[in-house]
Amino acid sequence: MKASVYIGTSLDGFIAREDGDIAWLTSFADENAIQAYDDFIEGIDSIIIGRGTFETVLTFPDWPYQKPVFVLSGSLTHLPDKLGAHATLISLKPAETLTYLSDLGYRSAYVDGGQVIQSFLDQDLIDDLTIATIPVLLGSGIPLFGRLSRDLNFTHLRTNSFPNGLVRSYYRRLK
Repeated sequence: MKASVYIGTSLDGFIAREDGDIAWLTSFADENAIQAYDDFIEGIDSIIIGRGTFETVLTFPDWPYQKPVFVLSGSLTHLPDKLGAHATLISLKPAETLTYLSDLGYRSAYVDGGQVIQSFLDQDLIDDLTIATIPVLLGSGIPLFGRLSRDLNFTHLRTNSFPNGLVRSYYRRLK
């Protein structure tokens, strides 16, 4: 089961403001960003998000995902009825989550959400990182990376820069 991260971060490493606001990030969602996301999402067949990301997504006018979403949370007890079959609530550890999805026939997962990404990284379960760096300093917020129990080594595949100042870098975990 392949696990990939695709995320935007400020220059100082934050994925959202402390209150979860991502307006500074979405203002950079131009044609290049949308096409890159579409290319990425085409290569995955499941999405794993945490409670914080899920709560942010619920504020969007429409459900943004076309692929099956698994909400990883130990604190939620149910999902809103309006979601129907769009999302499934699971309360598993990262490795158990990947095994569960693999047993369901999935082969690749998009892992999203600060704490979820950090927990998968801490267990060395992320295969690919795609990080879009936005030319904005926030000063504080929700960090992309947290403490790790060991070093994780990735190889740099490429970096692309865009006229709006966004820089997207691609990394693959060294095994």
